[in-house]
Amino acid sequence: MKIITRRTLWIAPIFVLFLSACSDATQVNNDSDVVSDAPKISLEIYKSRSCKCCQKWVKHVKEHGFETDVTNVTMMSLIKDKYDVAPNYRSCHTALSADGLVFEGHVPAKFIQQFLESTPEGAIGLSVPAMPIGSPGMEVGDQFRPYIVLQLNEDGSATTYVEVKTYEEQF
Repeated sequence: MKIITRRTLWIAPIFVLFLSACSDATQVNNDSDVVSDAPKISLEIYKSRSCKCCQKWVKHVKEHGFETDVTNVTMMSLIKDKYDVAPNYRSCHTALSADGLVFEGHVPAKFIQQFLESTPEGAIGLSVPAMPIGSPGMEVGDQFRPYIVLQLNEDGSATTYVEVKTYEEQF
């Protein structure tokens, strides 16, 4: 049988504190493992310098976790021609993902994310032609007009990707 001395009693609390600190450190490390370090999705955006709705759309995608690289362009038609956006699918700004997918106009960030997670075969991007009232960047009070997000296809055609019937469906 061992005899407990004063020295043992003095060391014991320090040892307990050490073990406690190690346990807390392990907990902190476990908690930090939960935090996602997933890279943000980057969009290269081409827009007119003076377009306020484009600036509001850029703010929308940033607020939904996208990184942006914005270039102000004078001749937007050259950008749209370069990325095969037919005239009837055009809007005021054009965004590109890192892998070259095109997002034309006021496409909600939610649908860009979904599209990038599961890109349909033969698709080159999404478009919201024109500038629908109530779409991201085109907010006018509480006004909203339902609109369609089109899927742009390699063959130049477009199909309905999603119908946005209410303001809330965009988020």
